Amino acid sequence: MKLVNFLNKLIKSDGFILIDAYKNKYTVGSPIKPNPIILKILDQKLHHKLLFHPDLHFGEAYTNGSIVIENGTLTEFLEIALKNIGRNEINFYSKMLNQIRGFYKTFINLNLIKKSKQNVAHHYDISEKLYDLFLDGKRQYSCAYFKNEDDTLEQAQENKINHIIKKLNLKPNQKVLDIGSGWGTLAIDIAKKTKCAVVGITLSENQLNYSKAKAKELNLENQLEFRLIDYRQLNEKFDRIVSVGMFEHVGRKFYQTYFNTVSKLLNNDGVALIHTIGSSMPPRNPHPWITKYIFPGGYTPSLSEVSLPIEKSGLIISDIEVLRMHYAHTLRNWKERFLSKKNQVLEMFDERFLRMWEFYLAGCEMAFKWGDQVVFQFQLTKKNNTAPTTRDYIYQL
Repeated sequence: MKLVNFLNKLIKSDGFILIDAYKNKYTVGSPIKPNPIILKILDQKLHHKLLFHPDLHFGEAYTNGSIVIENGTLTEFLEIALKNIGRNEINFYSKMLNQIRGFYKTFINLNLIKKSKQNVAHHYDISEKLYDLFLDGKRQYSCAYFKNEDDTLEQAQENKINHIIKKLNLKPNQKVLDIGSGWGTLAIDIAKKTKCAVVGITLSENQLNYSKAKAKELNLENQLEFRLIDYRQLNEKFDRIVSVGMFEHVGRKFYQTYFNTVSKLLNNDGVALIHTIGSSMPPRNPHPWITKYIFPGGYTPSLSEVSLPIEKSGLIISDIEVLRMHYAHTLRNWKERFLSKKNQVLEMFDERFLRMWEFYLAGCEMAFKWGDQVVFQFQLTKKNNTAPTTRDYIYQL
């Protein structure tokens, strides 16, 4: 069987049992456990689909139930797979198909203002109750900052907010823009902790309504404003600009537009902090399953793809920090909370949705743990002497 031969070339550490659609049983790799994980294929078409384009079809098959995992969890299986694949392409055929798909999507999936709003709604306007099942109490849907691996999710998300506020080096009464403000947590905390005036912008109507209600509840309406607007539609000046988990949705064609806009909106003595998922590898096309089912229009850039448009915009990269394992820990916490609330998920959605989101959370966790995914934090200025000379100010209490 060609699929088994391919898998045995791929899996060099640990292994599993494969049972194909004809109930034939194969050992893949060298399983460590006496009772190894079993991967059952229930659709014979998958014998060829998984050989030629596994990074799309495996997720689809797990979602629709035509792949079943026994004697272990999806996470345990993906750990074996991603540990062996590492940062490499799965195979030649998959790489070629991803390139063709990426070239095609460059023309049909441009993140124009209307399209960007549709893409955001696809993911963020599903159901607020869903996100309450697995996010922290402040509804932060981005990478946390784990000072210790066993920090609680709440501790790590609070660490992240404080870390970003420190990097922005905020002063009272400054005007701050939060691009892609989500459910408003960062903007609210900046307003509360620094006495700055904050404008948060989002393309999600659900997030906008939630943020406005929260600002009113906390009596911060005179200090905090939320708007349903695209960043390209703004035309005013800010002392500080922050963006967390939004740049992944900008699209490669608009990187220069994005940083030109940040430069235009930022005062001459201003500081910007851009927090985004990125890749430690050279540029390549996005994961096809994630793009199709979770984040349409999303893309995680390589450092080389971001640095050039920053330079051309006139902004200065005054600091870069690469957060490596932090998102793996964040996703692990989200996944465990999500799976612990299976009954509540099934009350809102169906089994297919449950498996799809389990694959999304577990797959991304392993991509950060074993693959090329990282988080970049770019601190940007217009002058060499705007930010402090050393990083001491970030870590001082």
